[in-house]
Amino acid sequence: MLLNKNTNDNFTPRQLKLPLDIEKIIDISDPVYTLCEVMDHIDLTRYFVEKDCKTGRPRCDSDKMLKIILFTFMEHGISSLRNIEKLCRTDIRYMYLLDGMKAPSFATFGNFIRNELTTSIEQIFIDINSYIFDQEHVDLHHTYIDGTKIEANANRYTWVWKKSCIKNRNKVFEKISLLIDTMNSEVLSFLNVKLEKRDEYAIDYVEALLENYQKAINLEVSKFVSGAGHKKSIHQKQYQEMQGYLERLKKYAKHLEVCGERRNSYSKTDHDATFMRIKRDYMGNDQLLPAYNMQASICDEYIAVIDAKPYASDMECFQPLMEKFNATYGHYPTYPVADAGYGSYNNYLYCEEHGMEKYMKFTMFERETKNEKYHYDPYRAVNFKRDEQGNLICPNNKKFIYKCDRHIYKNQYGRTEEIYECEDCAGCPYRSECCKRSHGNRTVRLNRELTEIHKEVINNLESIHGALLCMNRSIQSEGTFGIIKWDRSYKRLFRRGEKAVLLEFTLISCGYNLYKYHNKKHRTSIVA
Repeated sequence: MLLNKNTNDNFTPRQLKLPLDIEKIIDISDPVYTLCEVMDHIDLTRYFVEKDCKTGRPRCDSDKMLKIILFTFMEHGISSLRNIEKLCRTDIRYMYLLDGMKAPSFATFGNFIRNELTTSIEQIFIDINSYIFDQEHVDLHHTYIDGTKIEANANRYTWVWKKSCIKNRNKVFEKISLLIDTMNSEVLSFLNVKLEKRDEYAIDYVEALLENYQKAINLEVSKFVSGAGHKKSIHQKQYQEMQGYLERLKKYAKHLEVCGERRNSYSKTDHDATFMRIKRDYMGNDQLLPAYNMQASICDEYIAVIDAKPYASDMECFQPLMEKFNATYGHYPTYPVADAGYGSYNNYLYCEEHGMEKYMKFTMFERETKNEKYHYDPYRAVNFKRDEQGNLICPNNKKFIYKCDRHIYKNQYGRTEEIYECEDCAGCPYRSECCKRSHGNRTVRLNRELTEIHKEVINNLESIHGALLCMNRSIQSEGTFGIIKWDRSYKRLFRRGEKAVLLEFTLISCGYNLYKYHNKKHRTSIVA
């Protein structure tokens, strides 16, 4: 006899599978616990001030959102806002960080980063480093400096060249002078009025020229004609031509103002980005691309200080980076180690001024130390002999006569170099090897102080301590950028403007330090 089936199928086998305590499913060695350990030792209340809102939905918890963002950068290097929202809905570790809070939307994350973190992320980065450095006993007296150029989020063909602007502006000056001559001869001479010409024309002066011209001939701008069937008067043509030159001068003045004194170009879609050569060349033709020069100071494999500059040369980025290091940690590093891109006269003197040792290579360091033919070249001025009076003597026993002192280009310490000229190079048997000039006597430039500094740098870097520092620099600083750019595919910026770029790179650095700290902890626990 069959019994009645009184059960129903209104259930699924997956019901009540997840435990009430999510923490039980997350592995004990998961990076999320390392993040919570670091963030729990930081007081975030001074960065996120709750605003009183009587209407609307309640605000998302700023502490939880910051943890989620930092954990994303720790795990993935960088991720889109929509992907962060997706992870909050699907990844159990992000649910653990949310702690019952509803998953925020991608727009909420974007507004939080833009409005809350722009001004506070650098101090948060310092607080994270303070805890990690204290736990790891990081040595802040040895720092390894390197930079990399990362392409900006700007159009590749929107360049503005400073030299082209100056060249075209000078052409406009010439055209204005010709137009003033025409105005004086064809119109103003009959009124006993004359406009004054100049070599260069300021915008205010050209505006005054237009105003004087208009008053002199009682010109009414409102009666100007245009279009087919209307013939312009000579007065209207000259006035509008001068107006066109005035607009061009304003445009060139704006371009030069954006470029500033230390840059030669900028992008129209990101005014802070400069066109420079980067390793990632799409066209394979050595094309210039809009980019930023990202600088990092590494201490014991951790990023201690970062900076973003729109300068193509690393030499100009060294001093701002060291000033930021001093402002952050209260002292300058004793041993700043860098490659040949940083070794300049200004930077060496800057190190002497602030008590830092010189462990930065200079441009010709490799040839000076490894190429014996170049080092012992008898035709180099530094290898010339001197007579009893201290005069330079060339291989042909000719004396070099002191001519003058010349200011060193872009030297901020007022230093000069000495110019010497050979007394007679005529008929010299060594002329083809010694003097590259086709006629005249050879001229040499000597900077004795820089020569002594180069000798000191060579002695420092060729010592055992210097060799170990150079080896560590290639491992730590270049290895850091290798992980960020290649392991984590961070090869192009997502934000525009120098402040936004620095915000983005600071988030990258926070995630990198947390990632490095977790790996070191995990390795230590395995060994133990």
